Amino acid sequence: MLSKKAKYGINALLLLARKTEAEPITIHLISEQASVPQKFLEAILLDLRKSGILGSKKGPGGGYYMIKSPEEVNLADVMRLFDGPIALLPCVTYKYYERCDECHDEETCGLRDVFLELRNETVELLKKSTLSDIINREKNLSPVD
Repeated sequence: MLSKKAKYGINALLLLARKTEAEPITIHLISEQASVPQKFLEAILLDLRKSGILGSKKGPGGGYYMIKSPEEVNLADVMRLFDGPIALLPCVTYKYYERCDECHDEETCGLRDVFLELRNETVELLKKSTLSDIINREKNLSPVD
């Protein structure tokens, strides 16, 4: 399941990705418009800045802004940033591999094989799902007047 931190981070990123003006957005405004508690949002935005997705400017007129384009930011990277591994078993994770204690032979483990396939399909879909794609889906899902 997606953590609140990851969900809030994605919502904040979507807000910033939709922005057309070049000026940074304050934490207060992001919090208000993305419905994210401001105290929680501060840590989230800091993580996104450290990862190179966002930039920030201090002082009057300061706030956060996108460094990467919405086409470059995919859900797999954001989810890993906040929630760690995407895989459901530690023996099939990409960056967080751990051998399962109860496993006798990874090469012939049917359970591992199923969850590896599941992880690969999930990661492929999440990597293809960028902020830009999500924004386009929202436009397509919105009722036409």
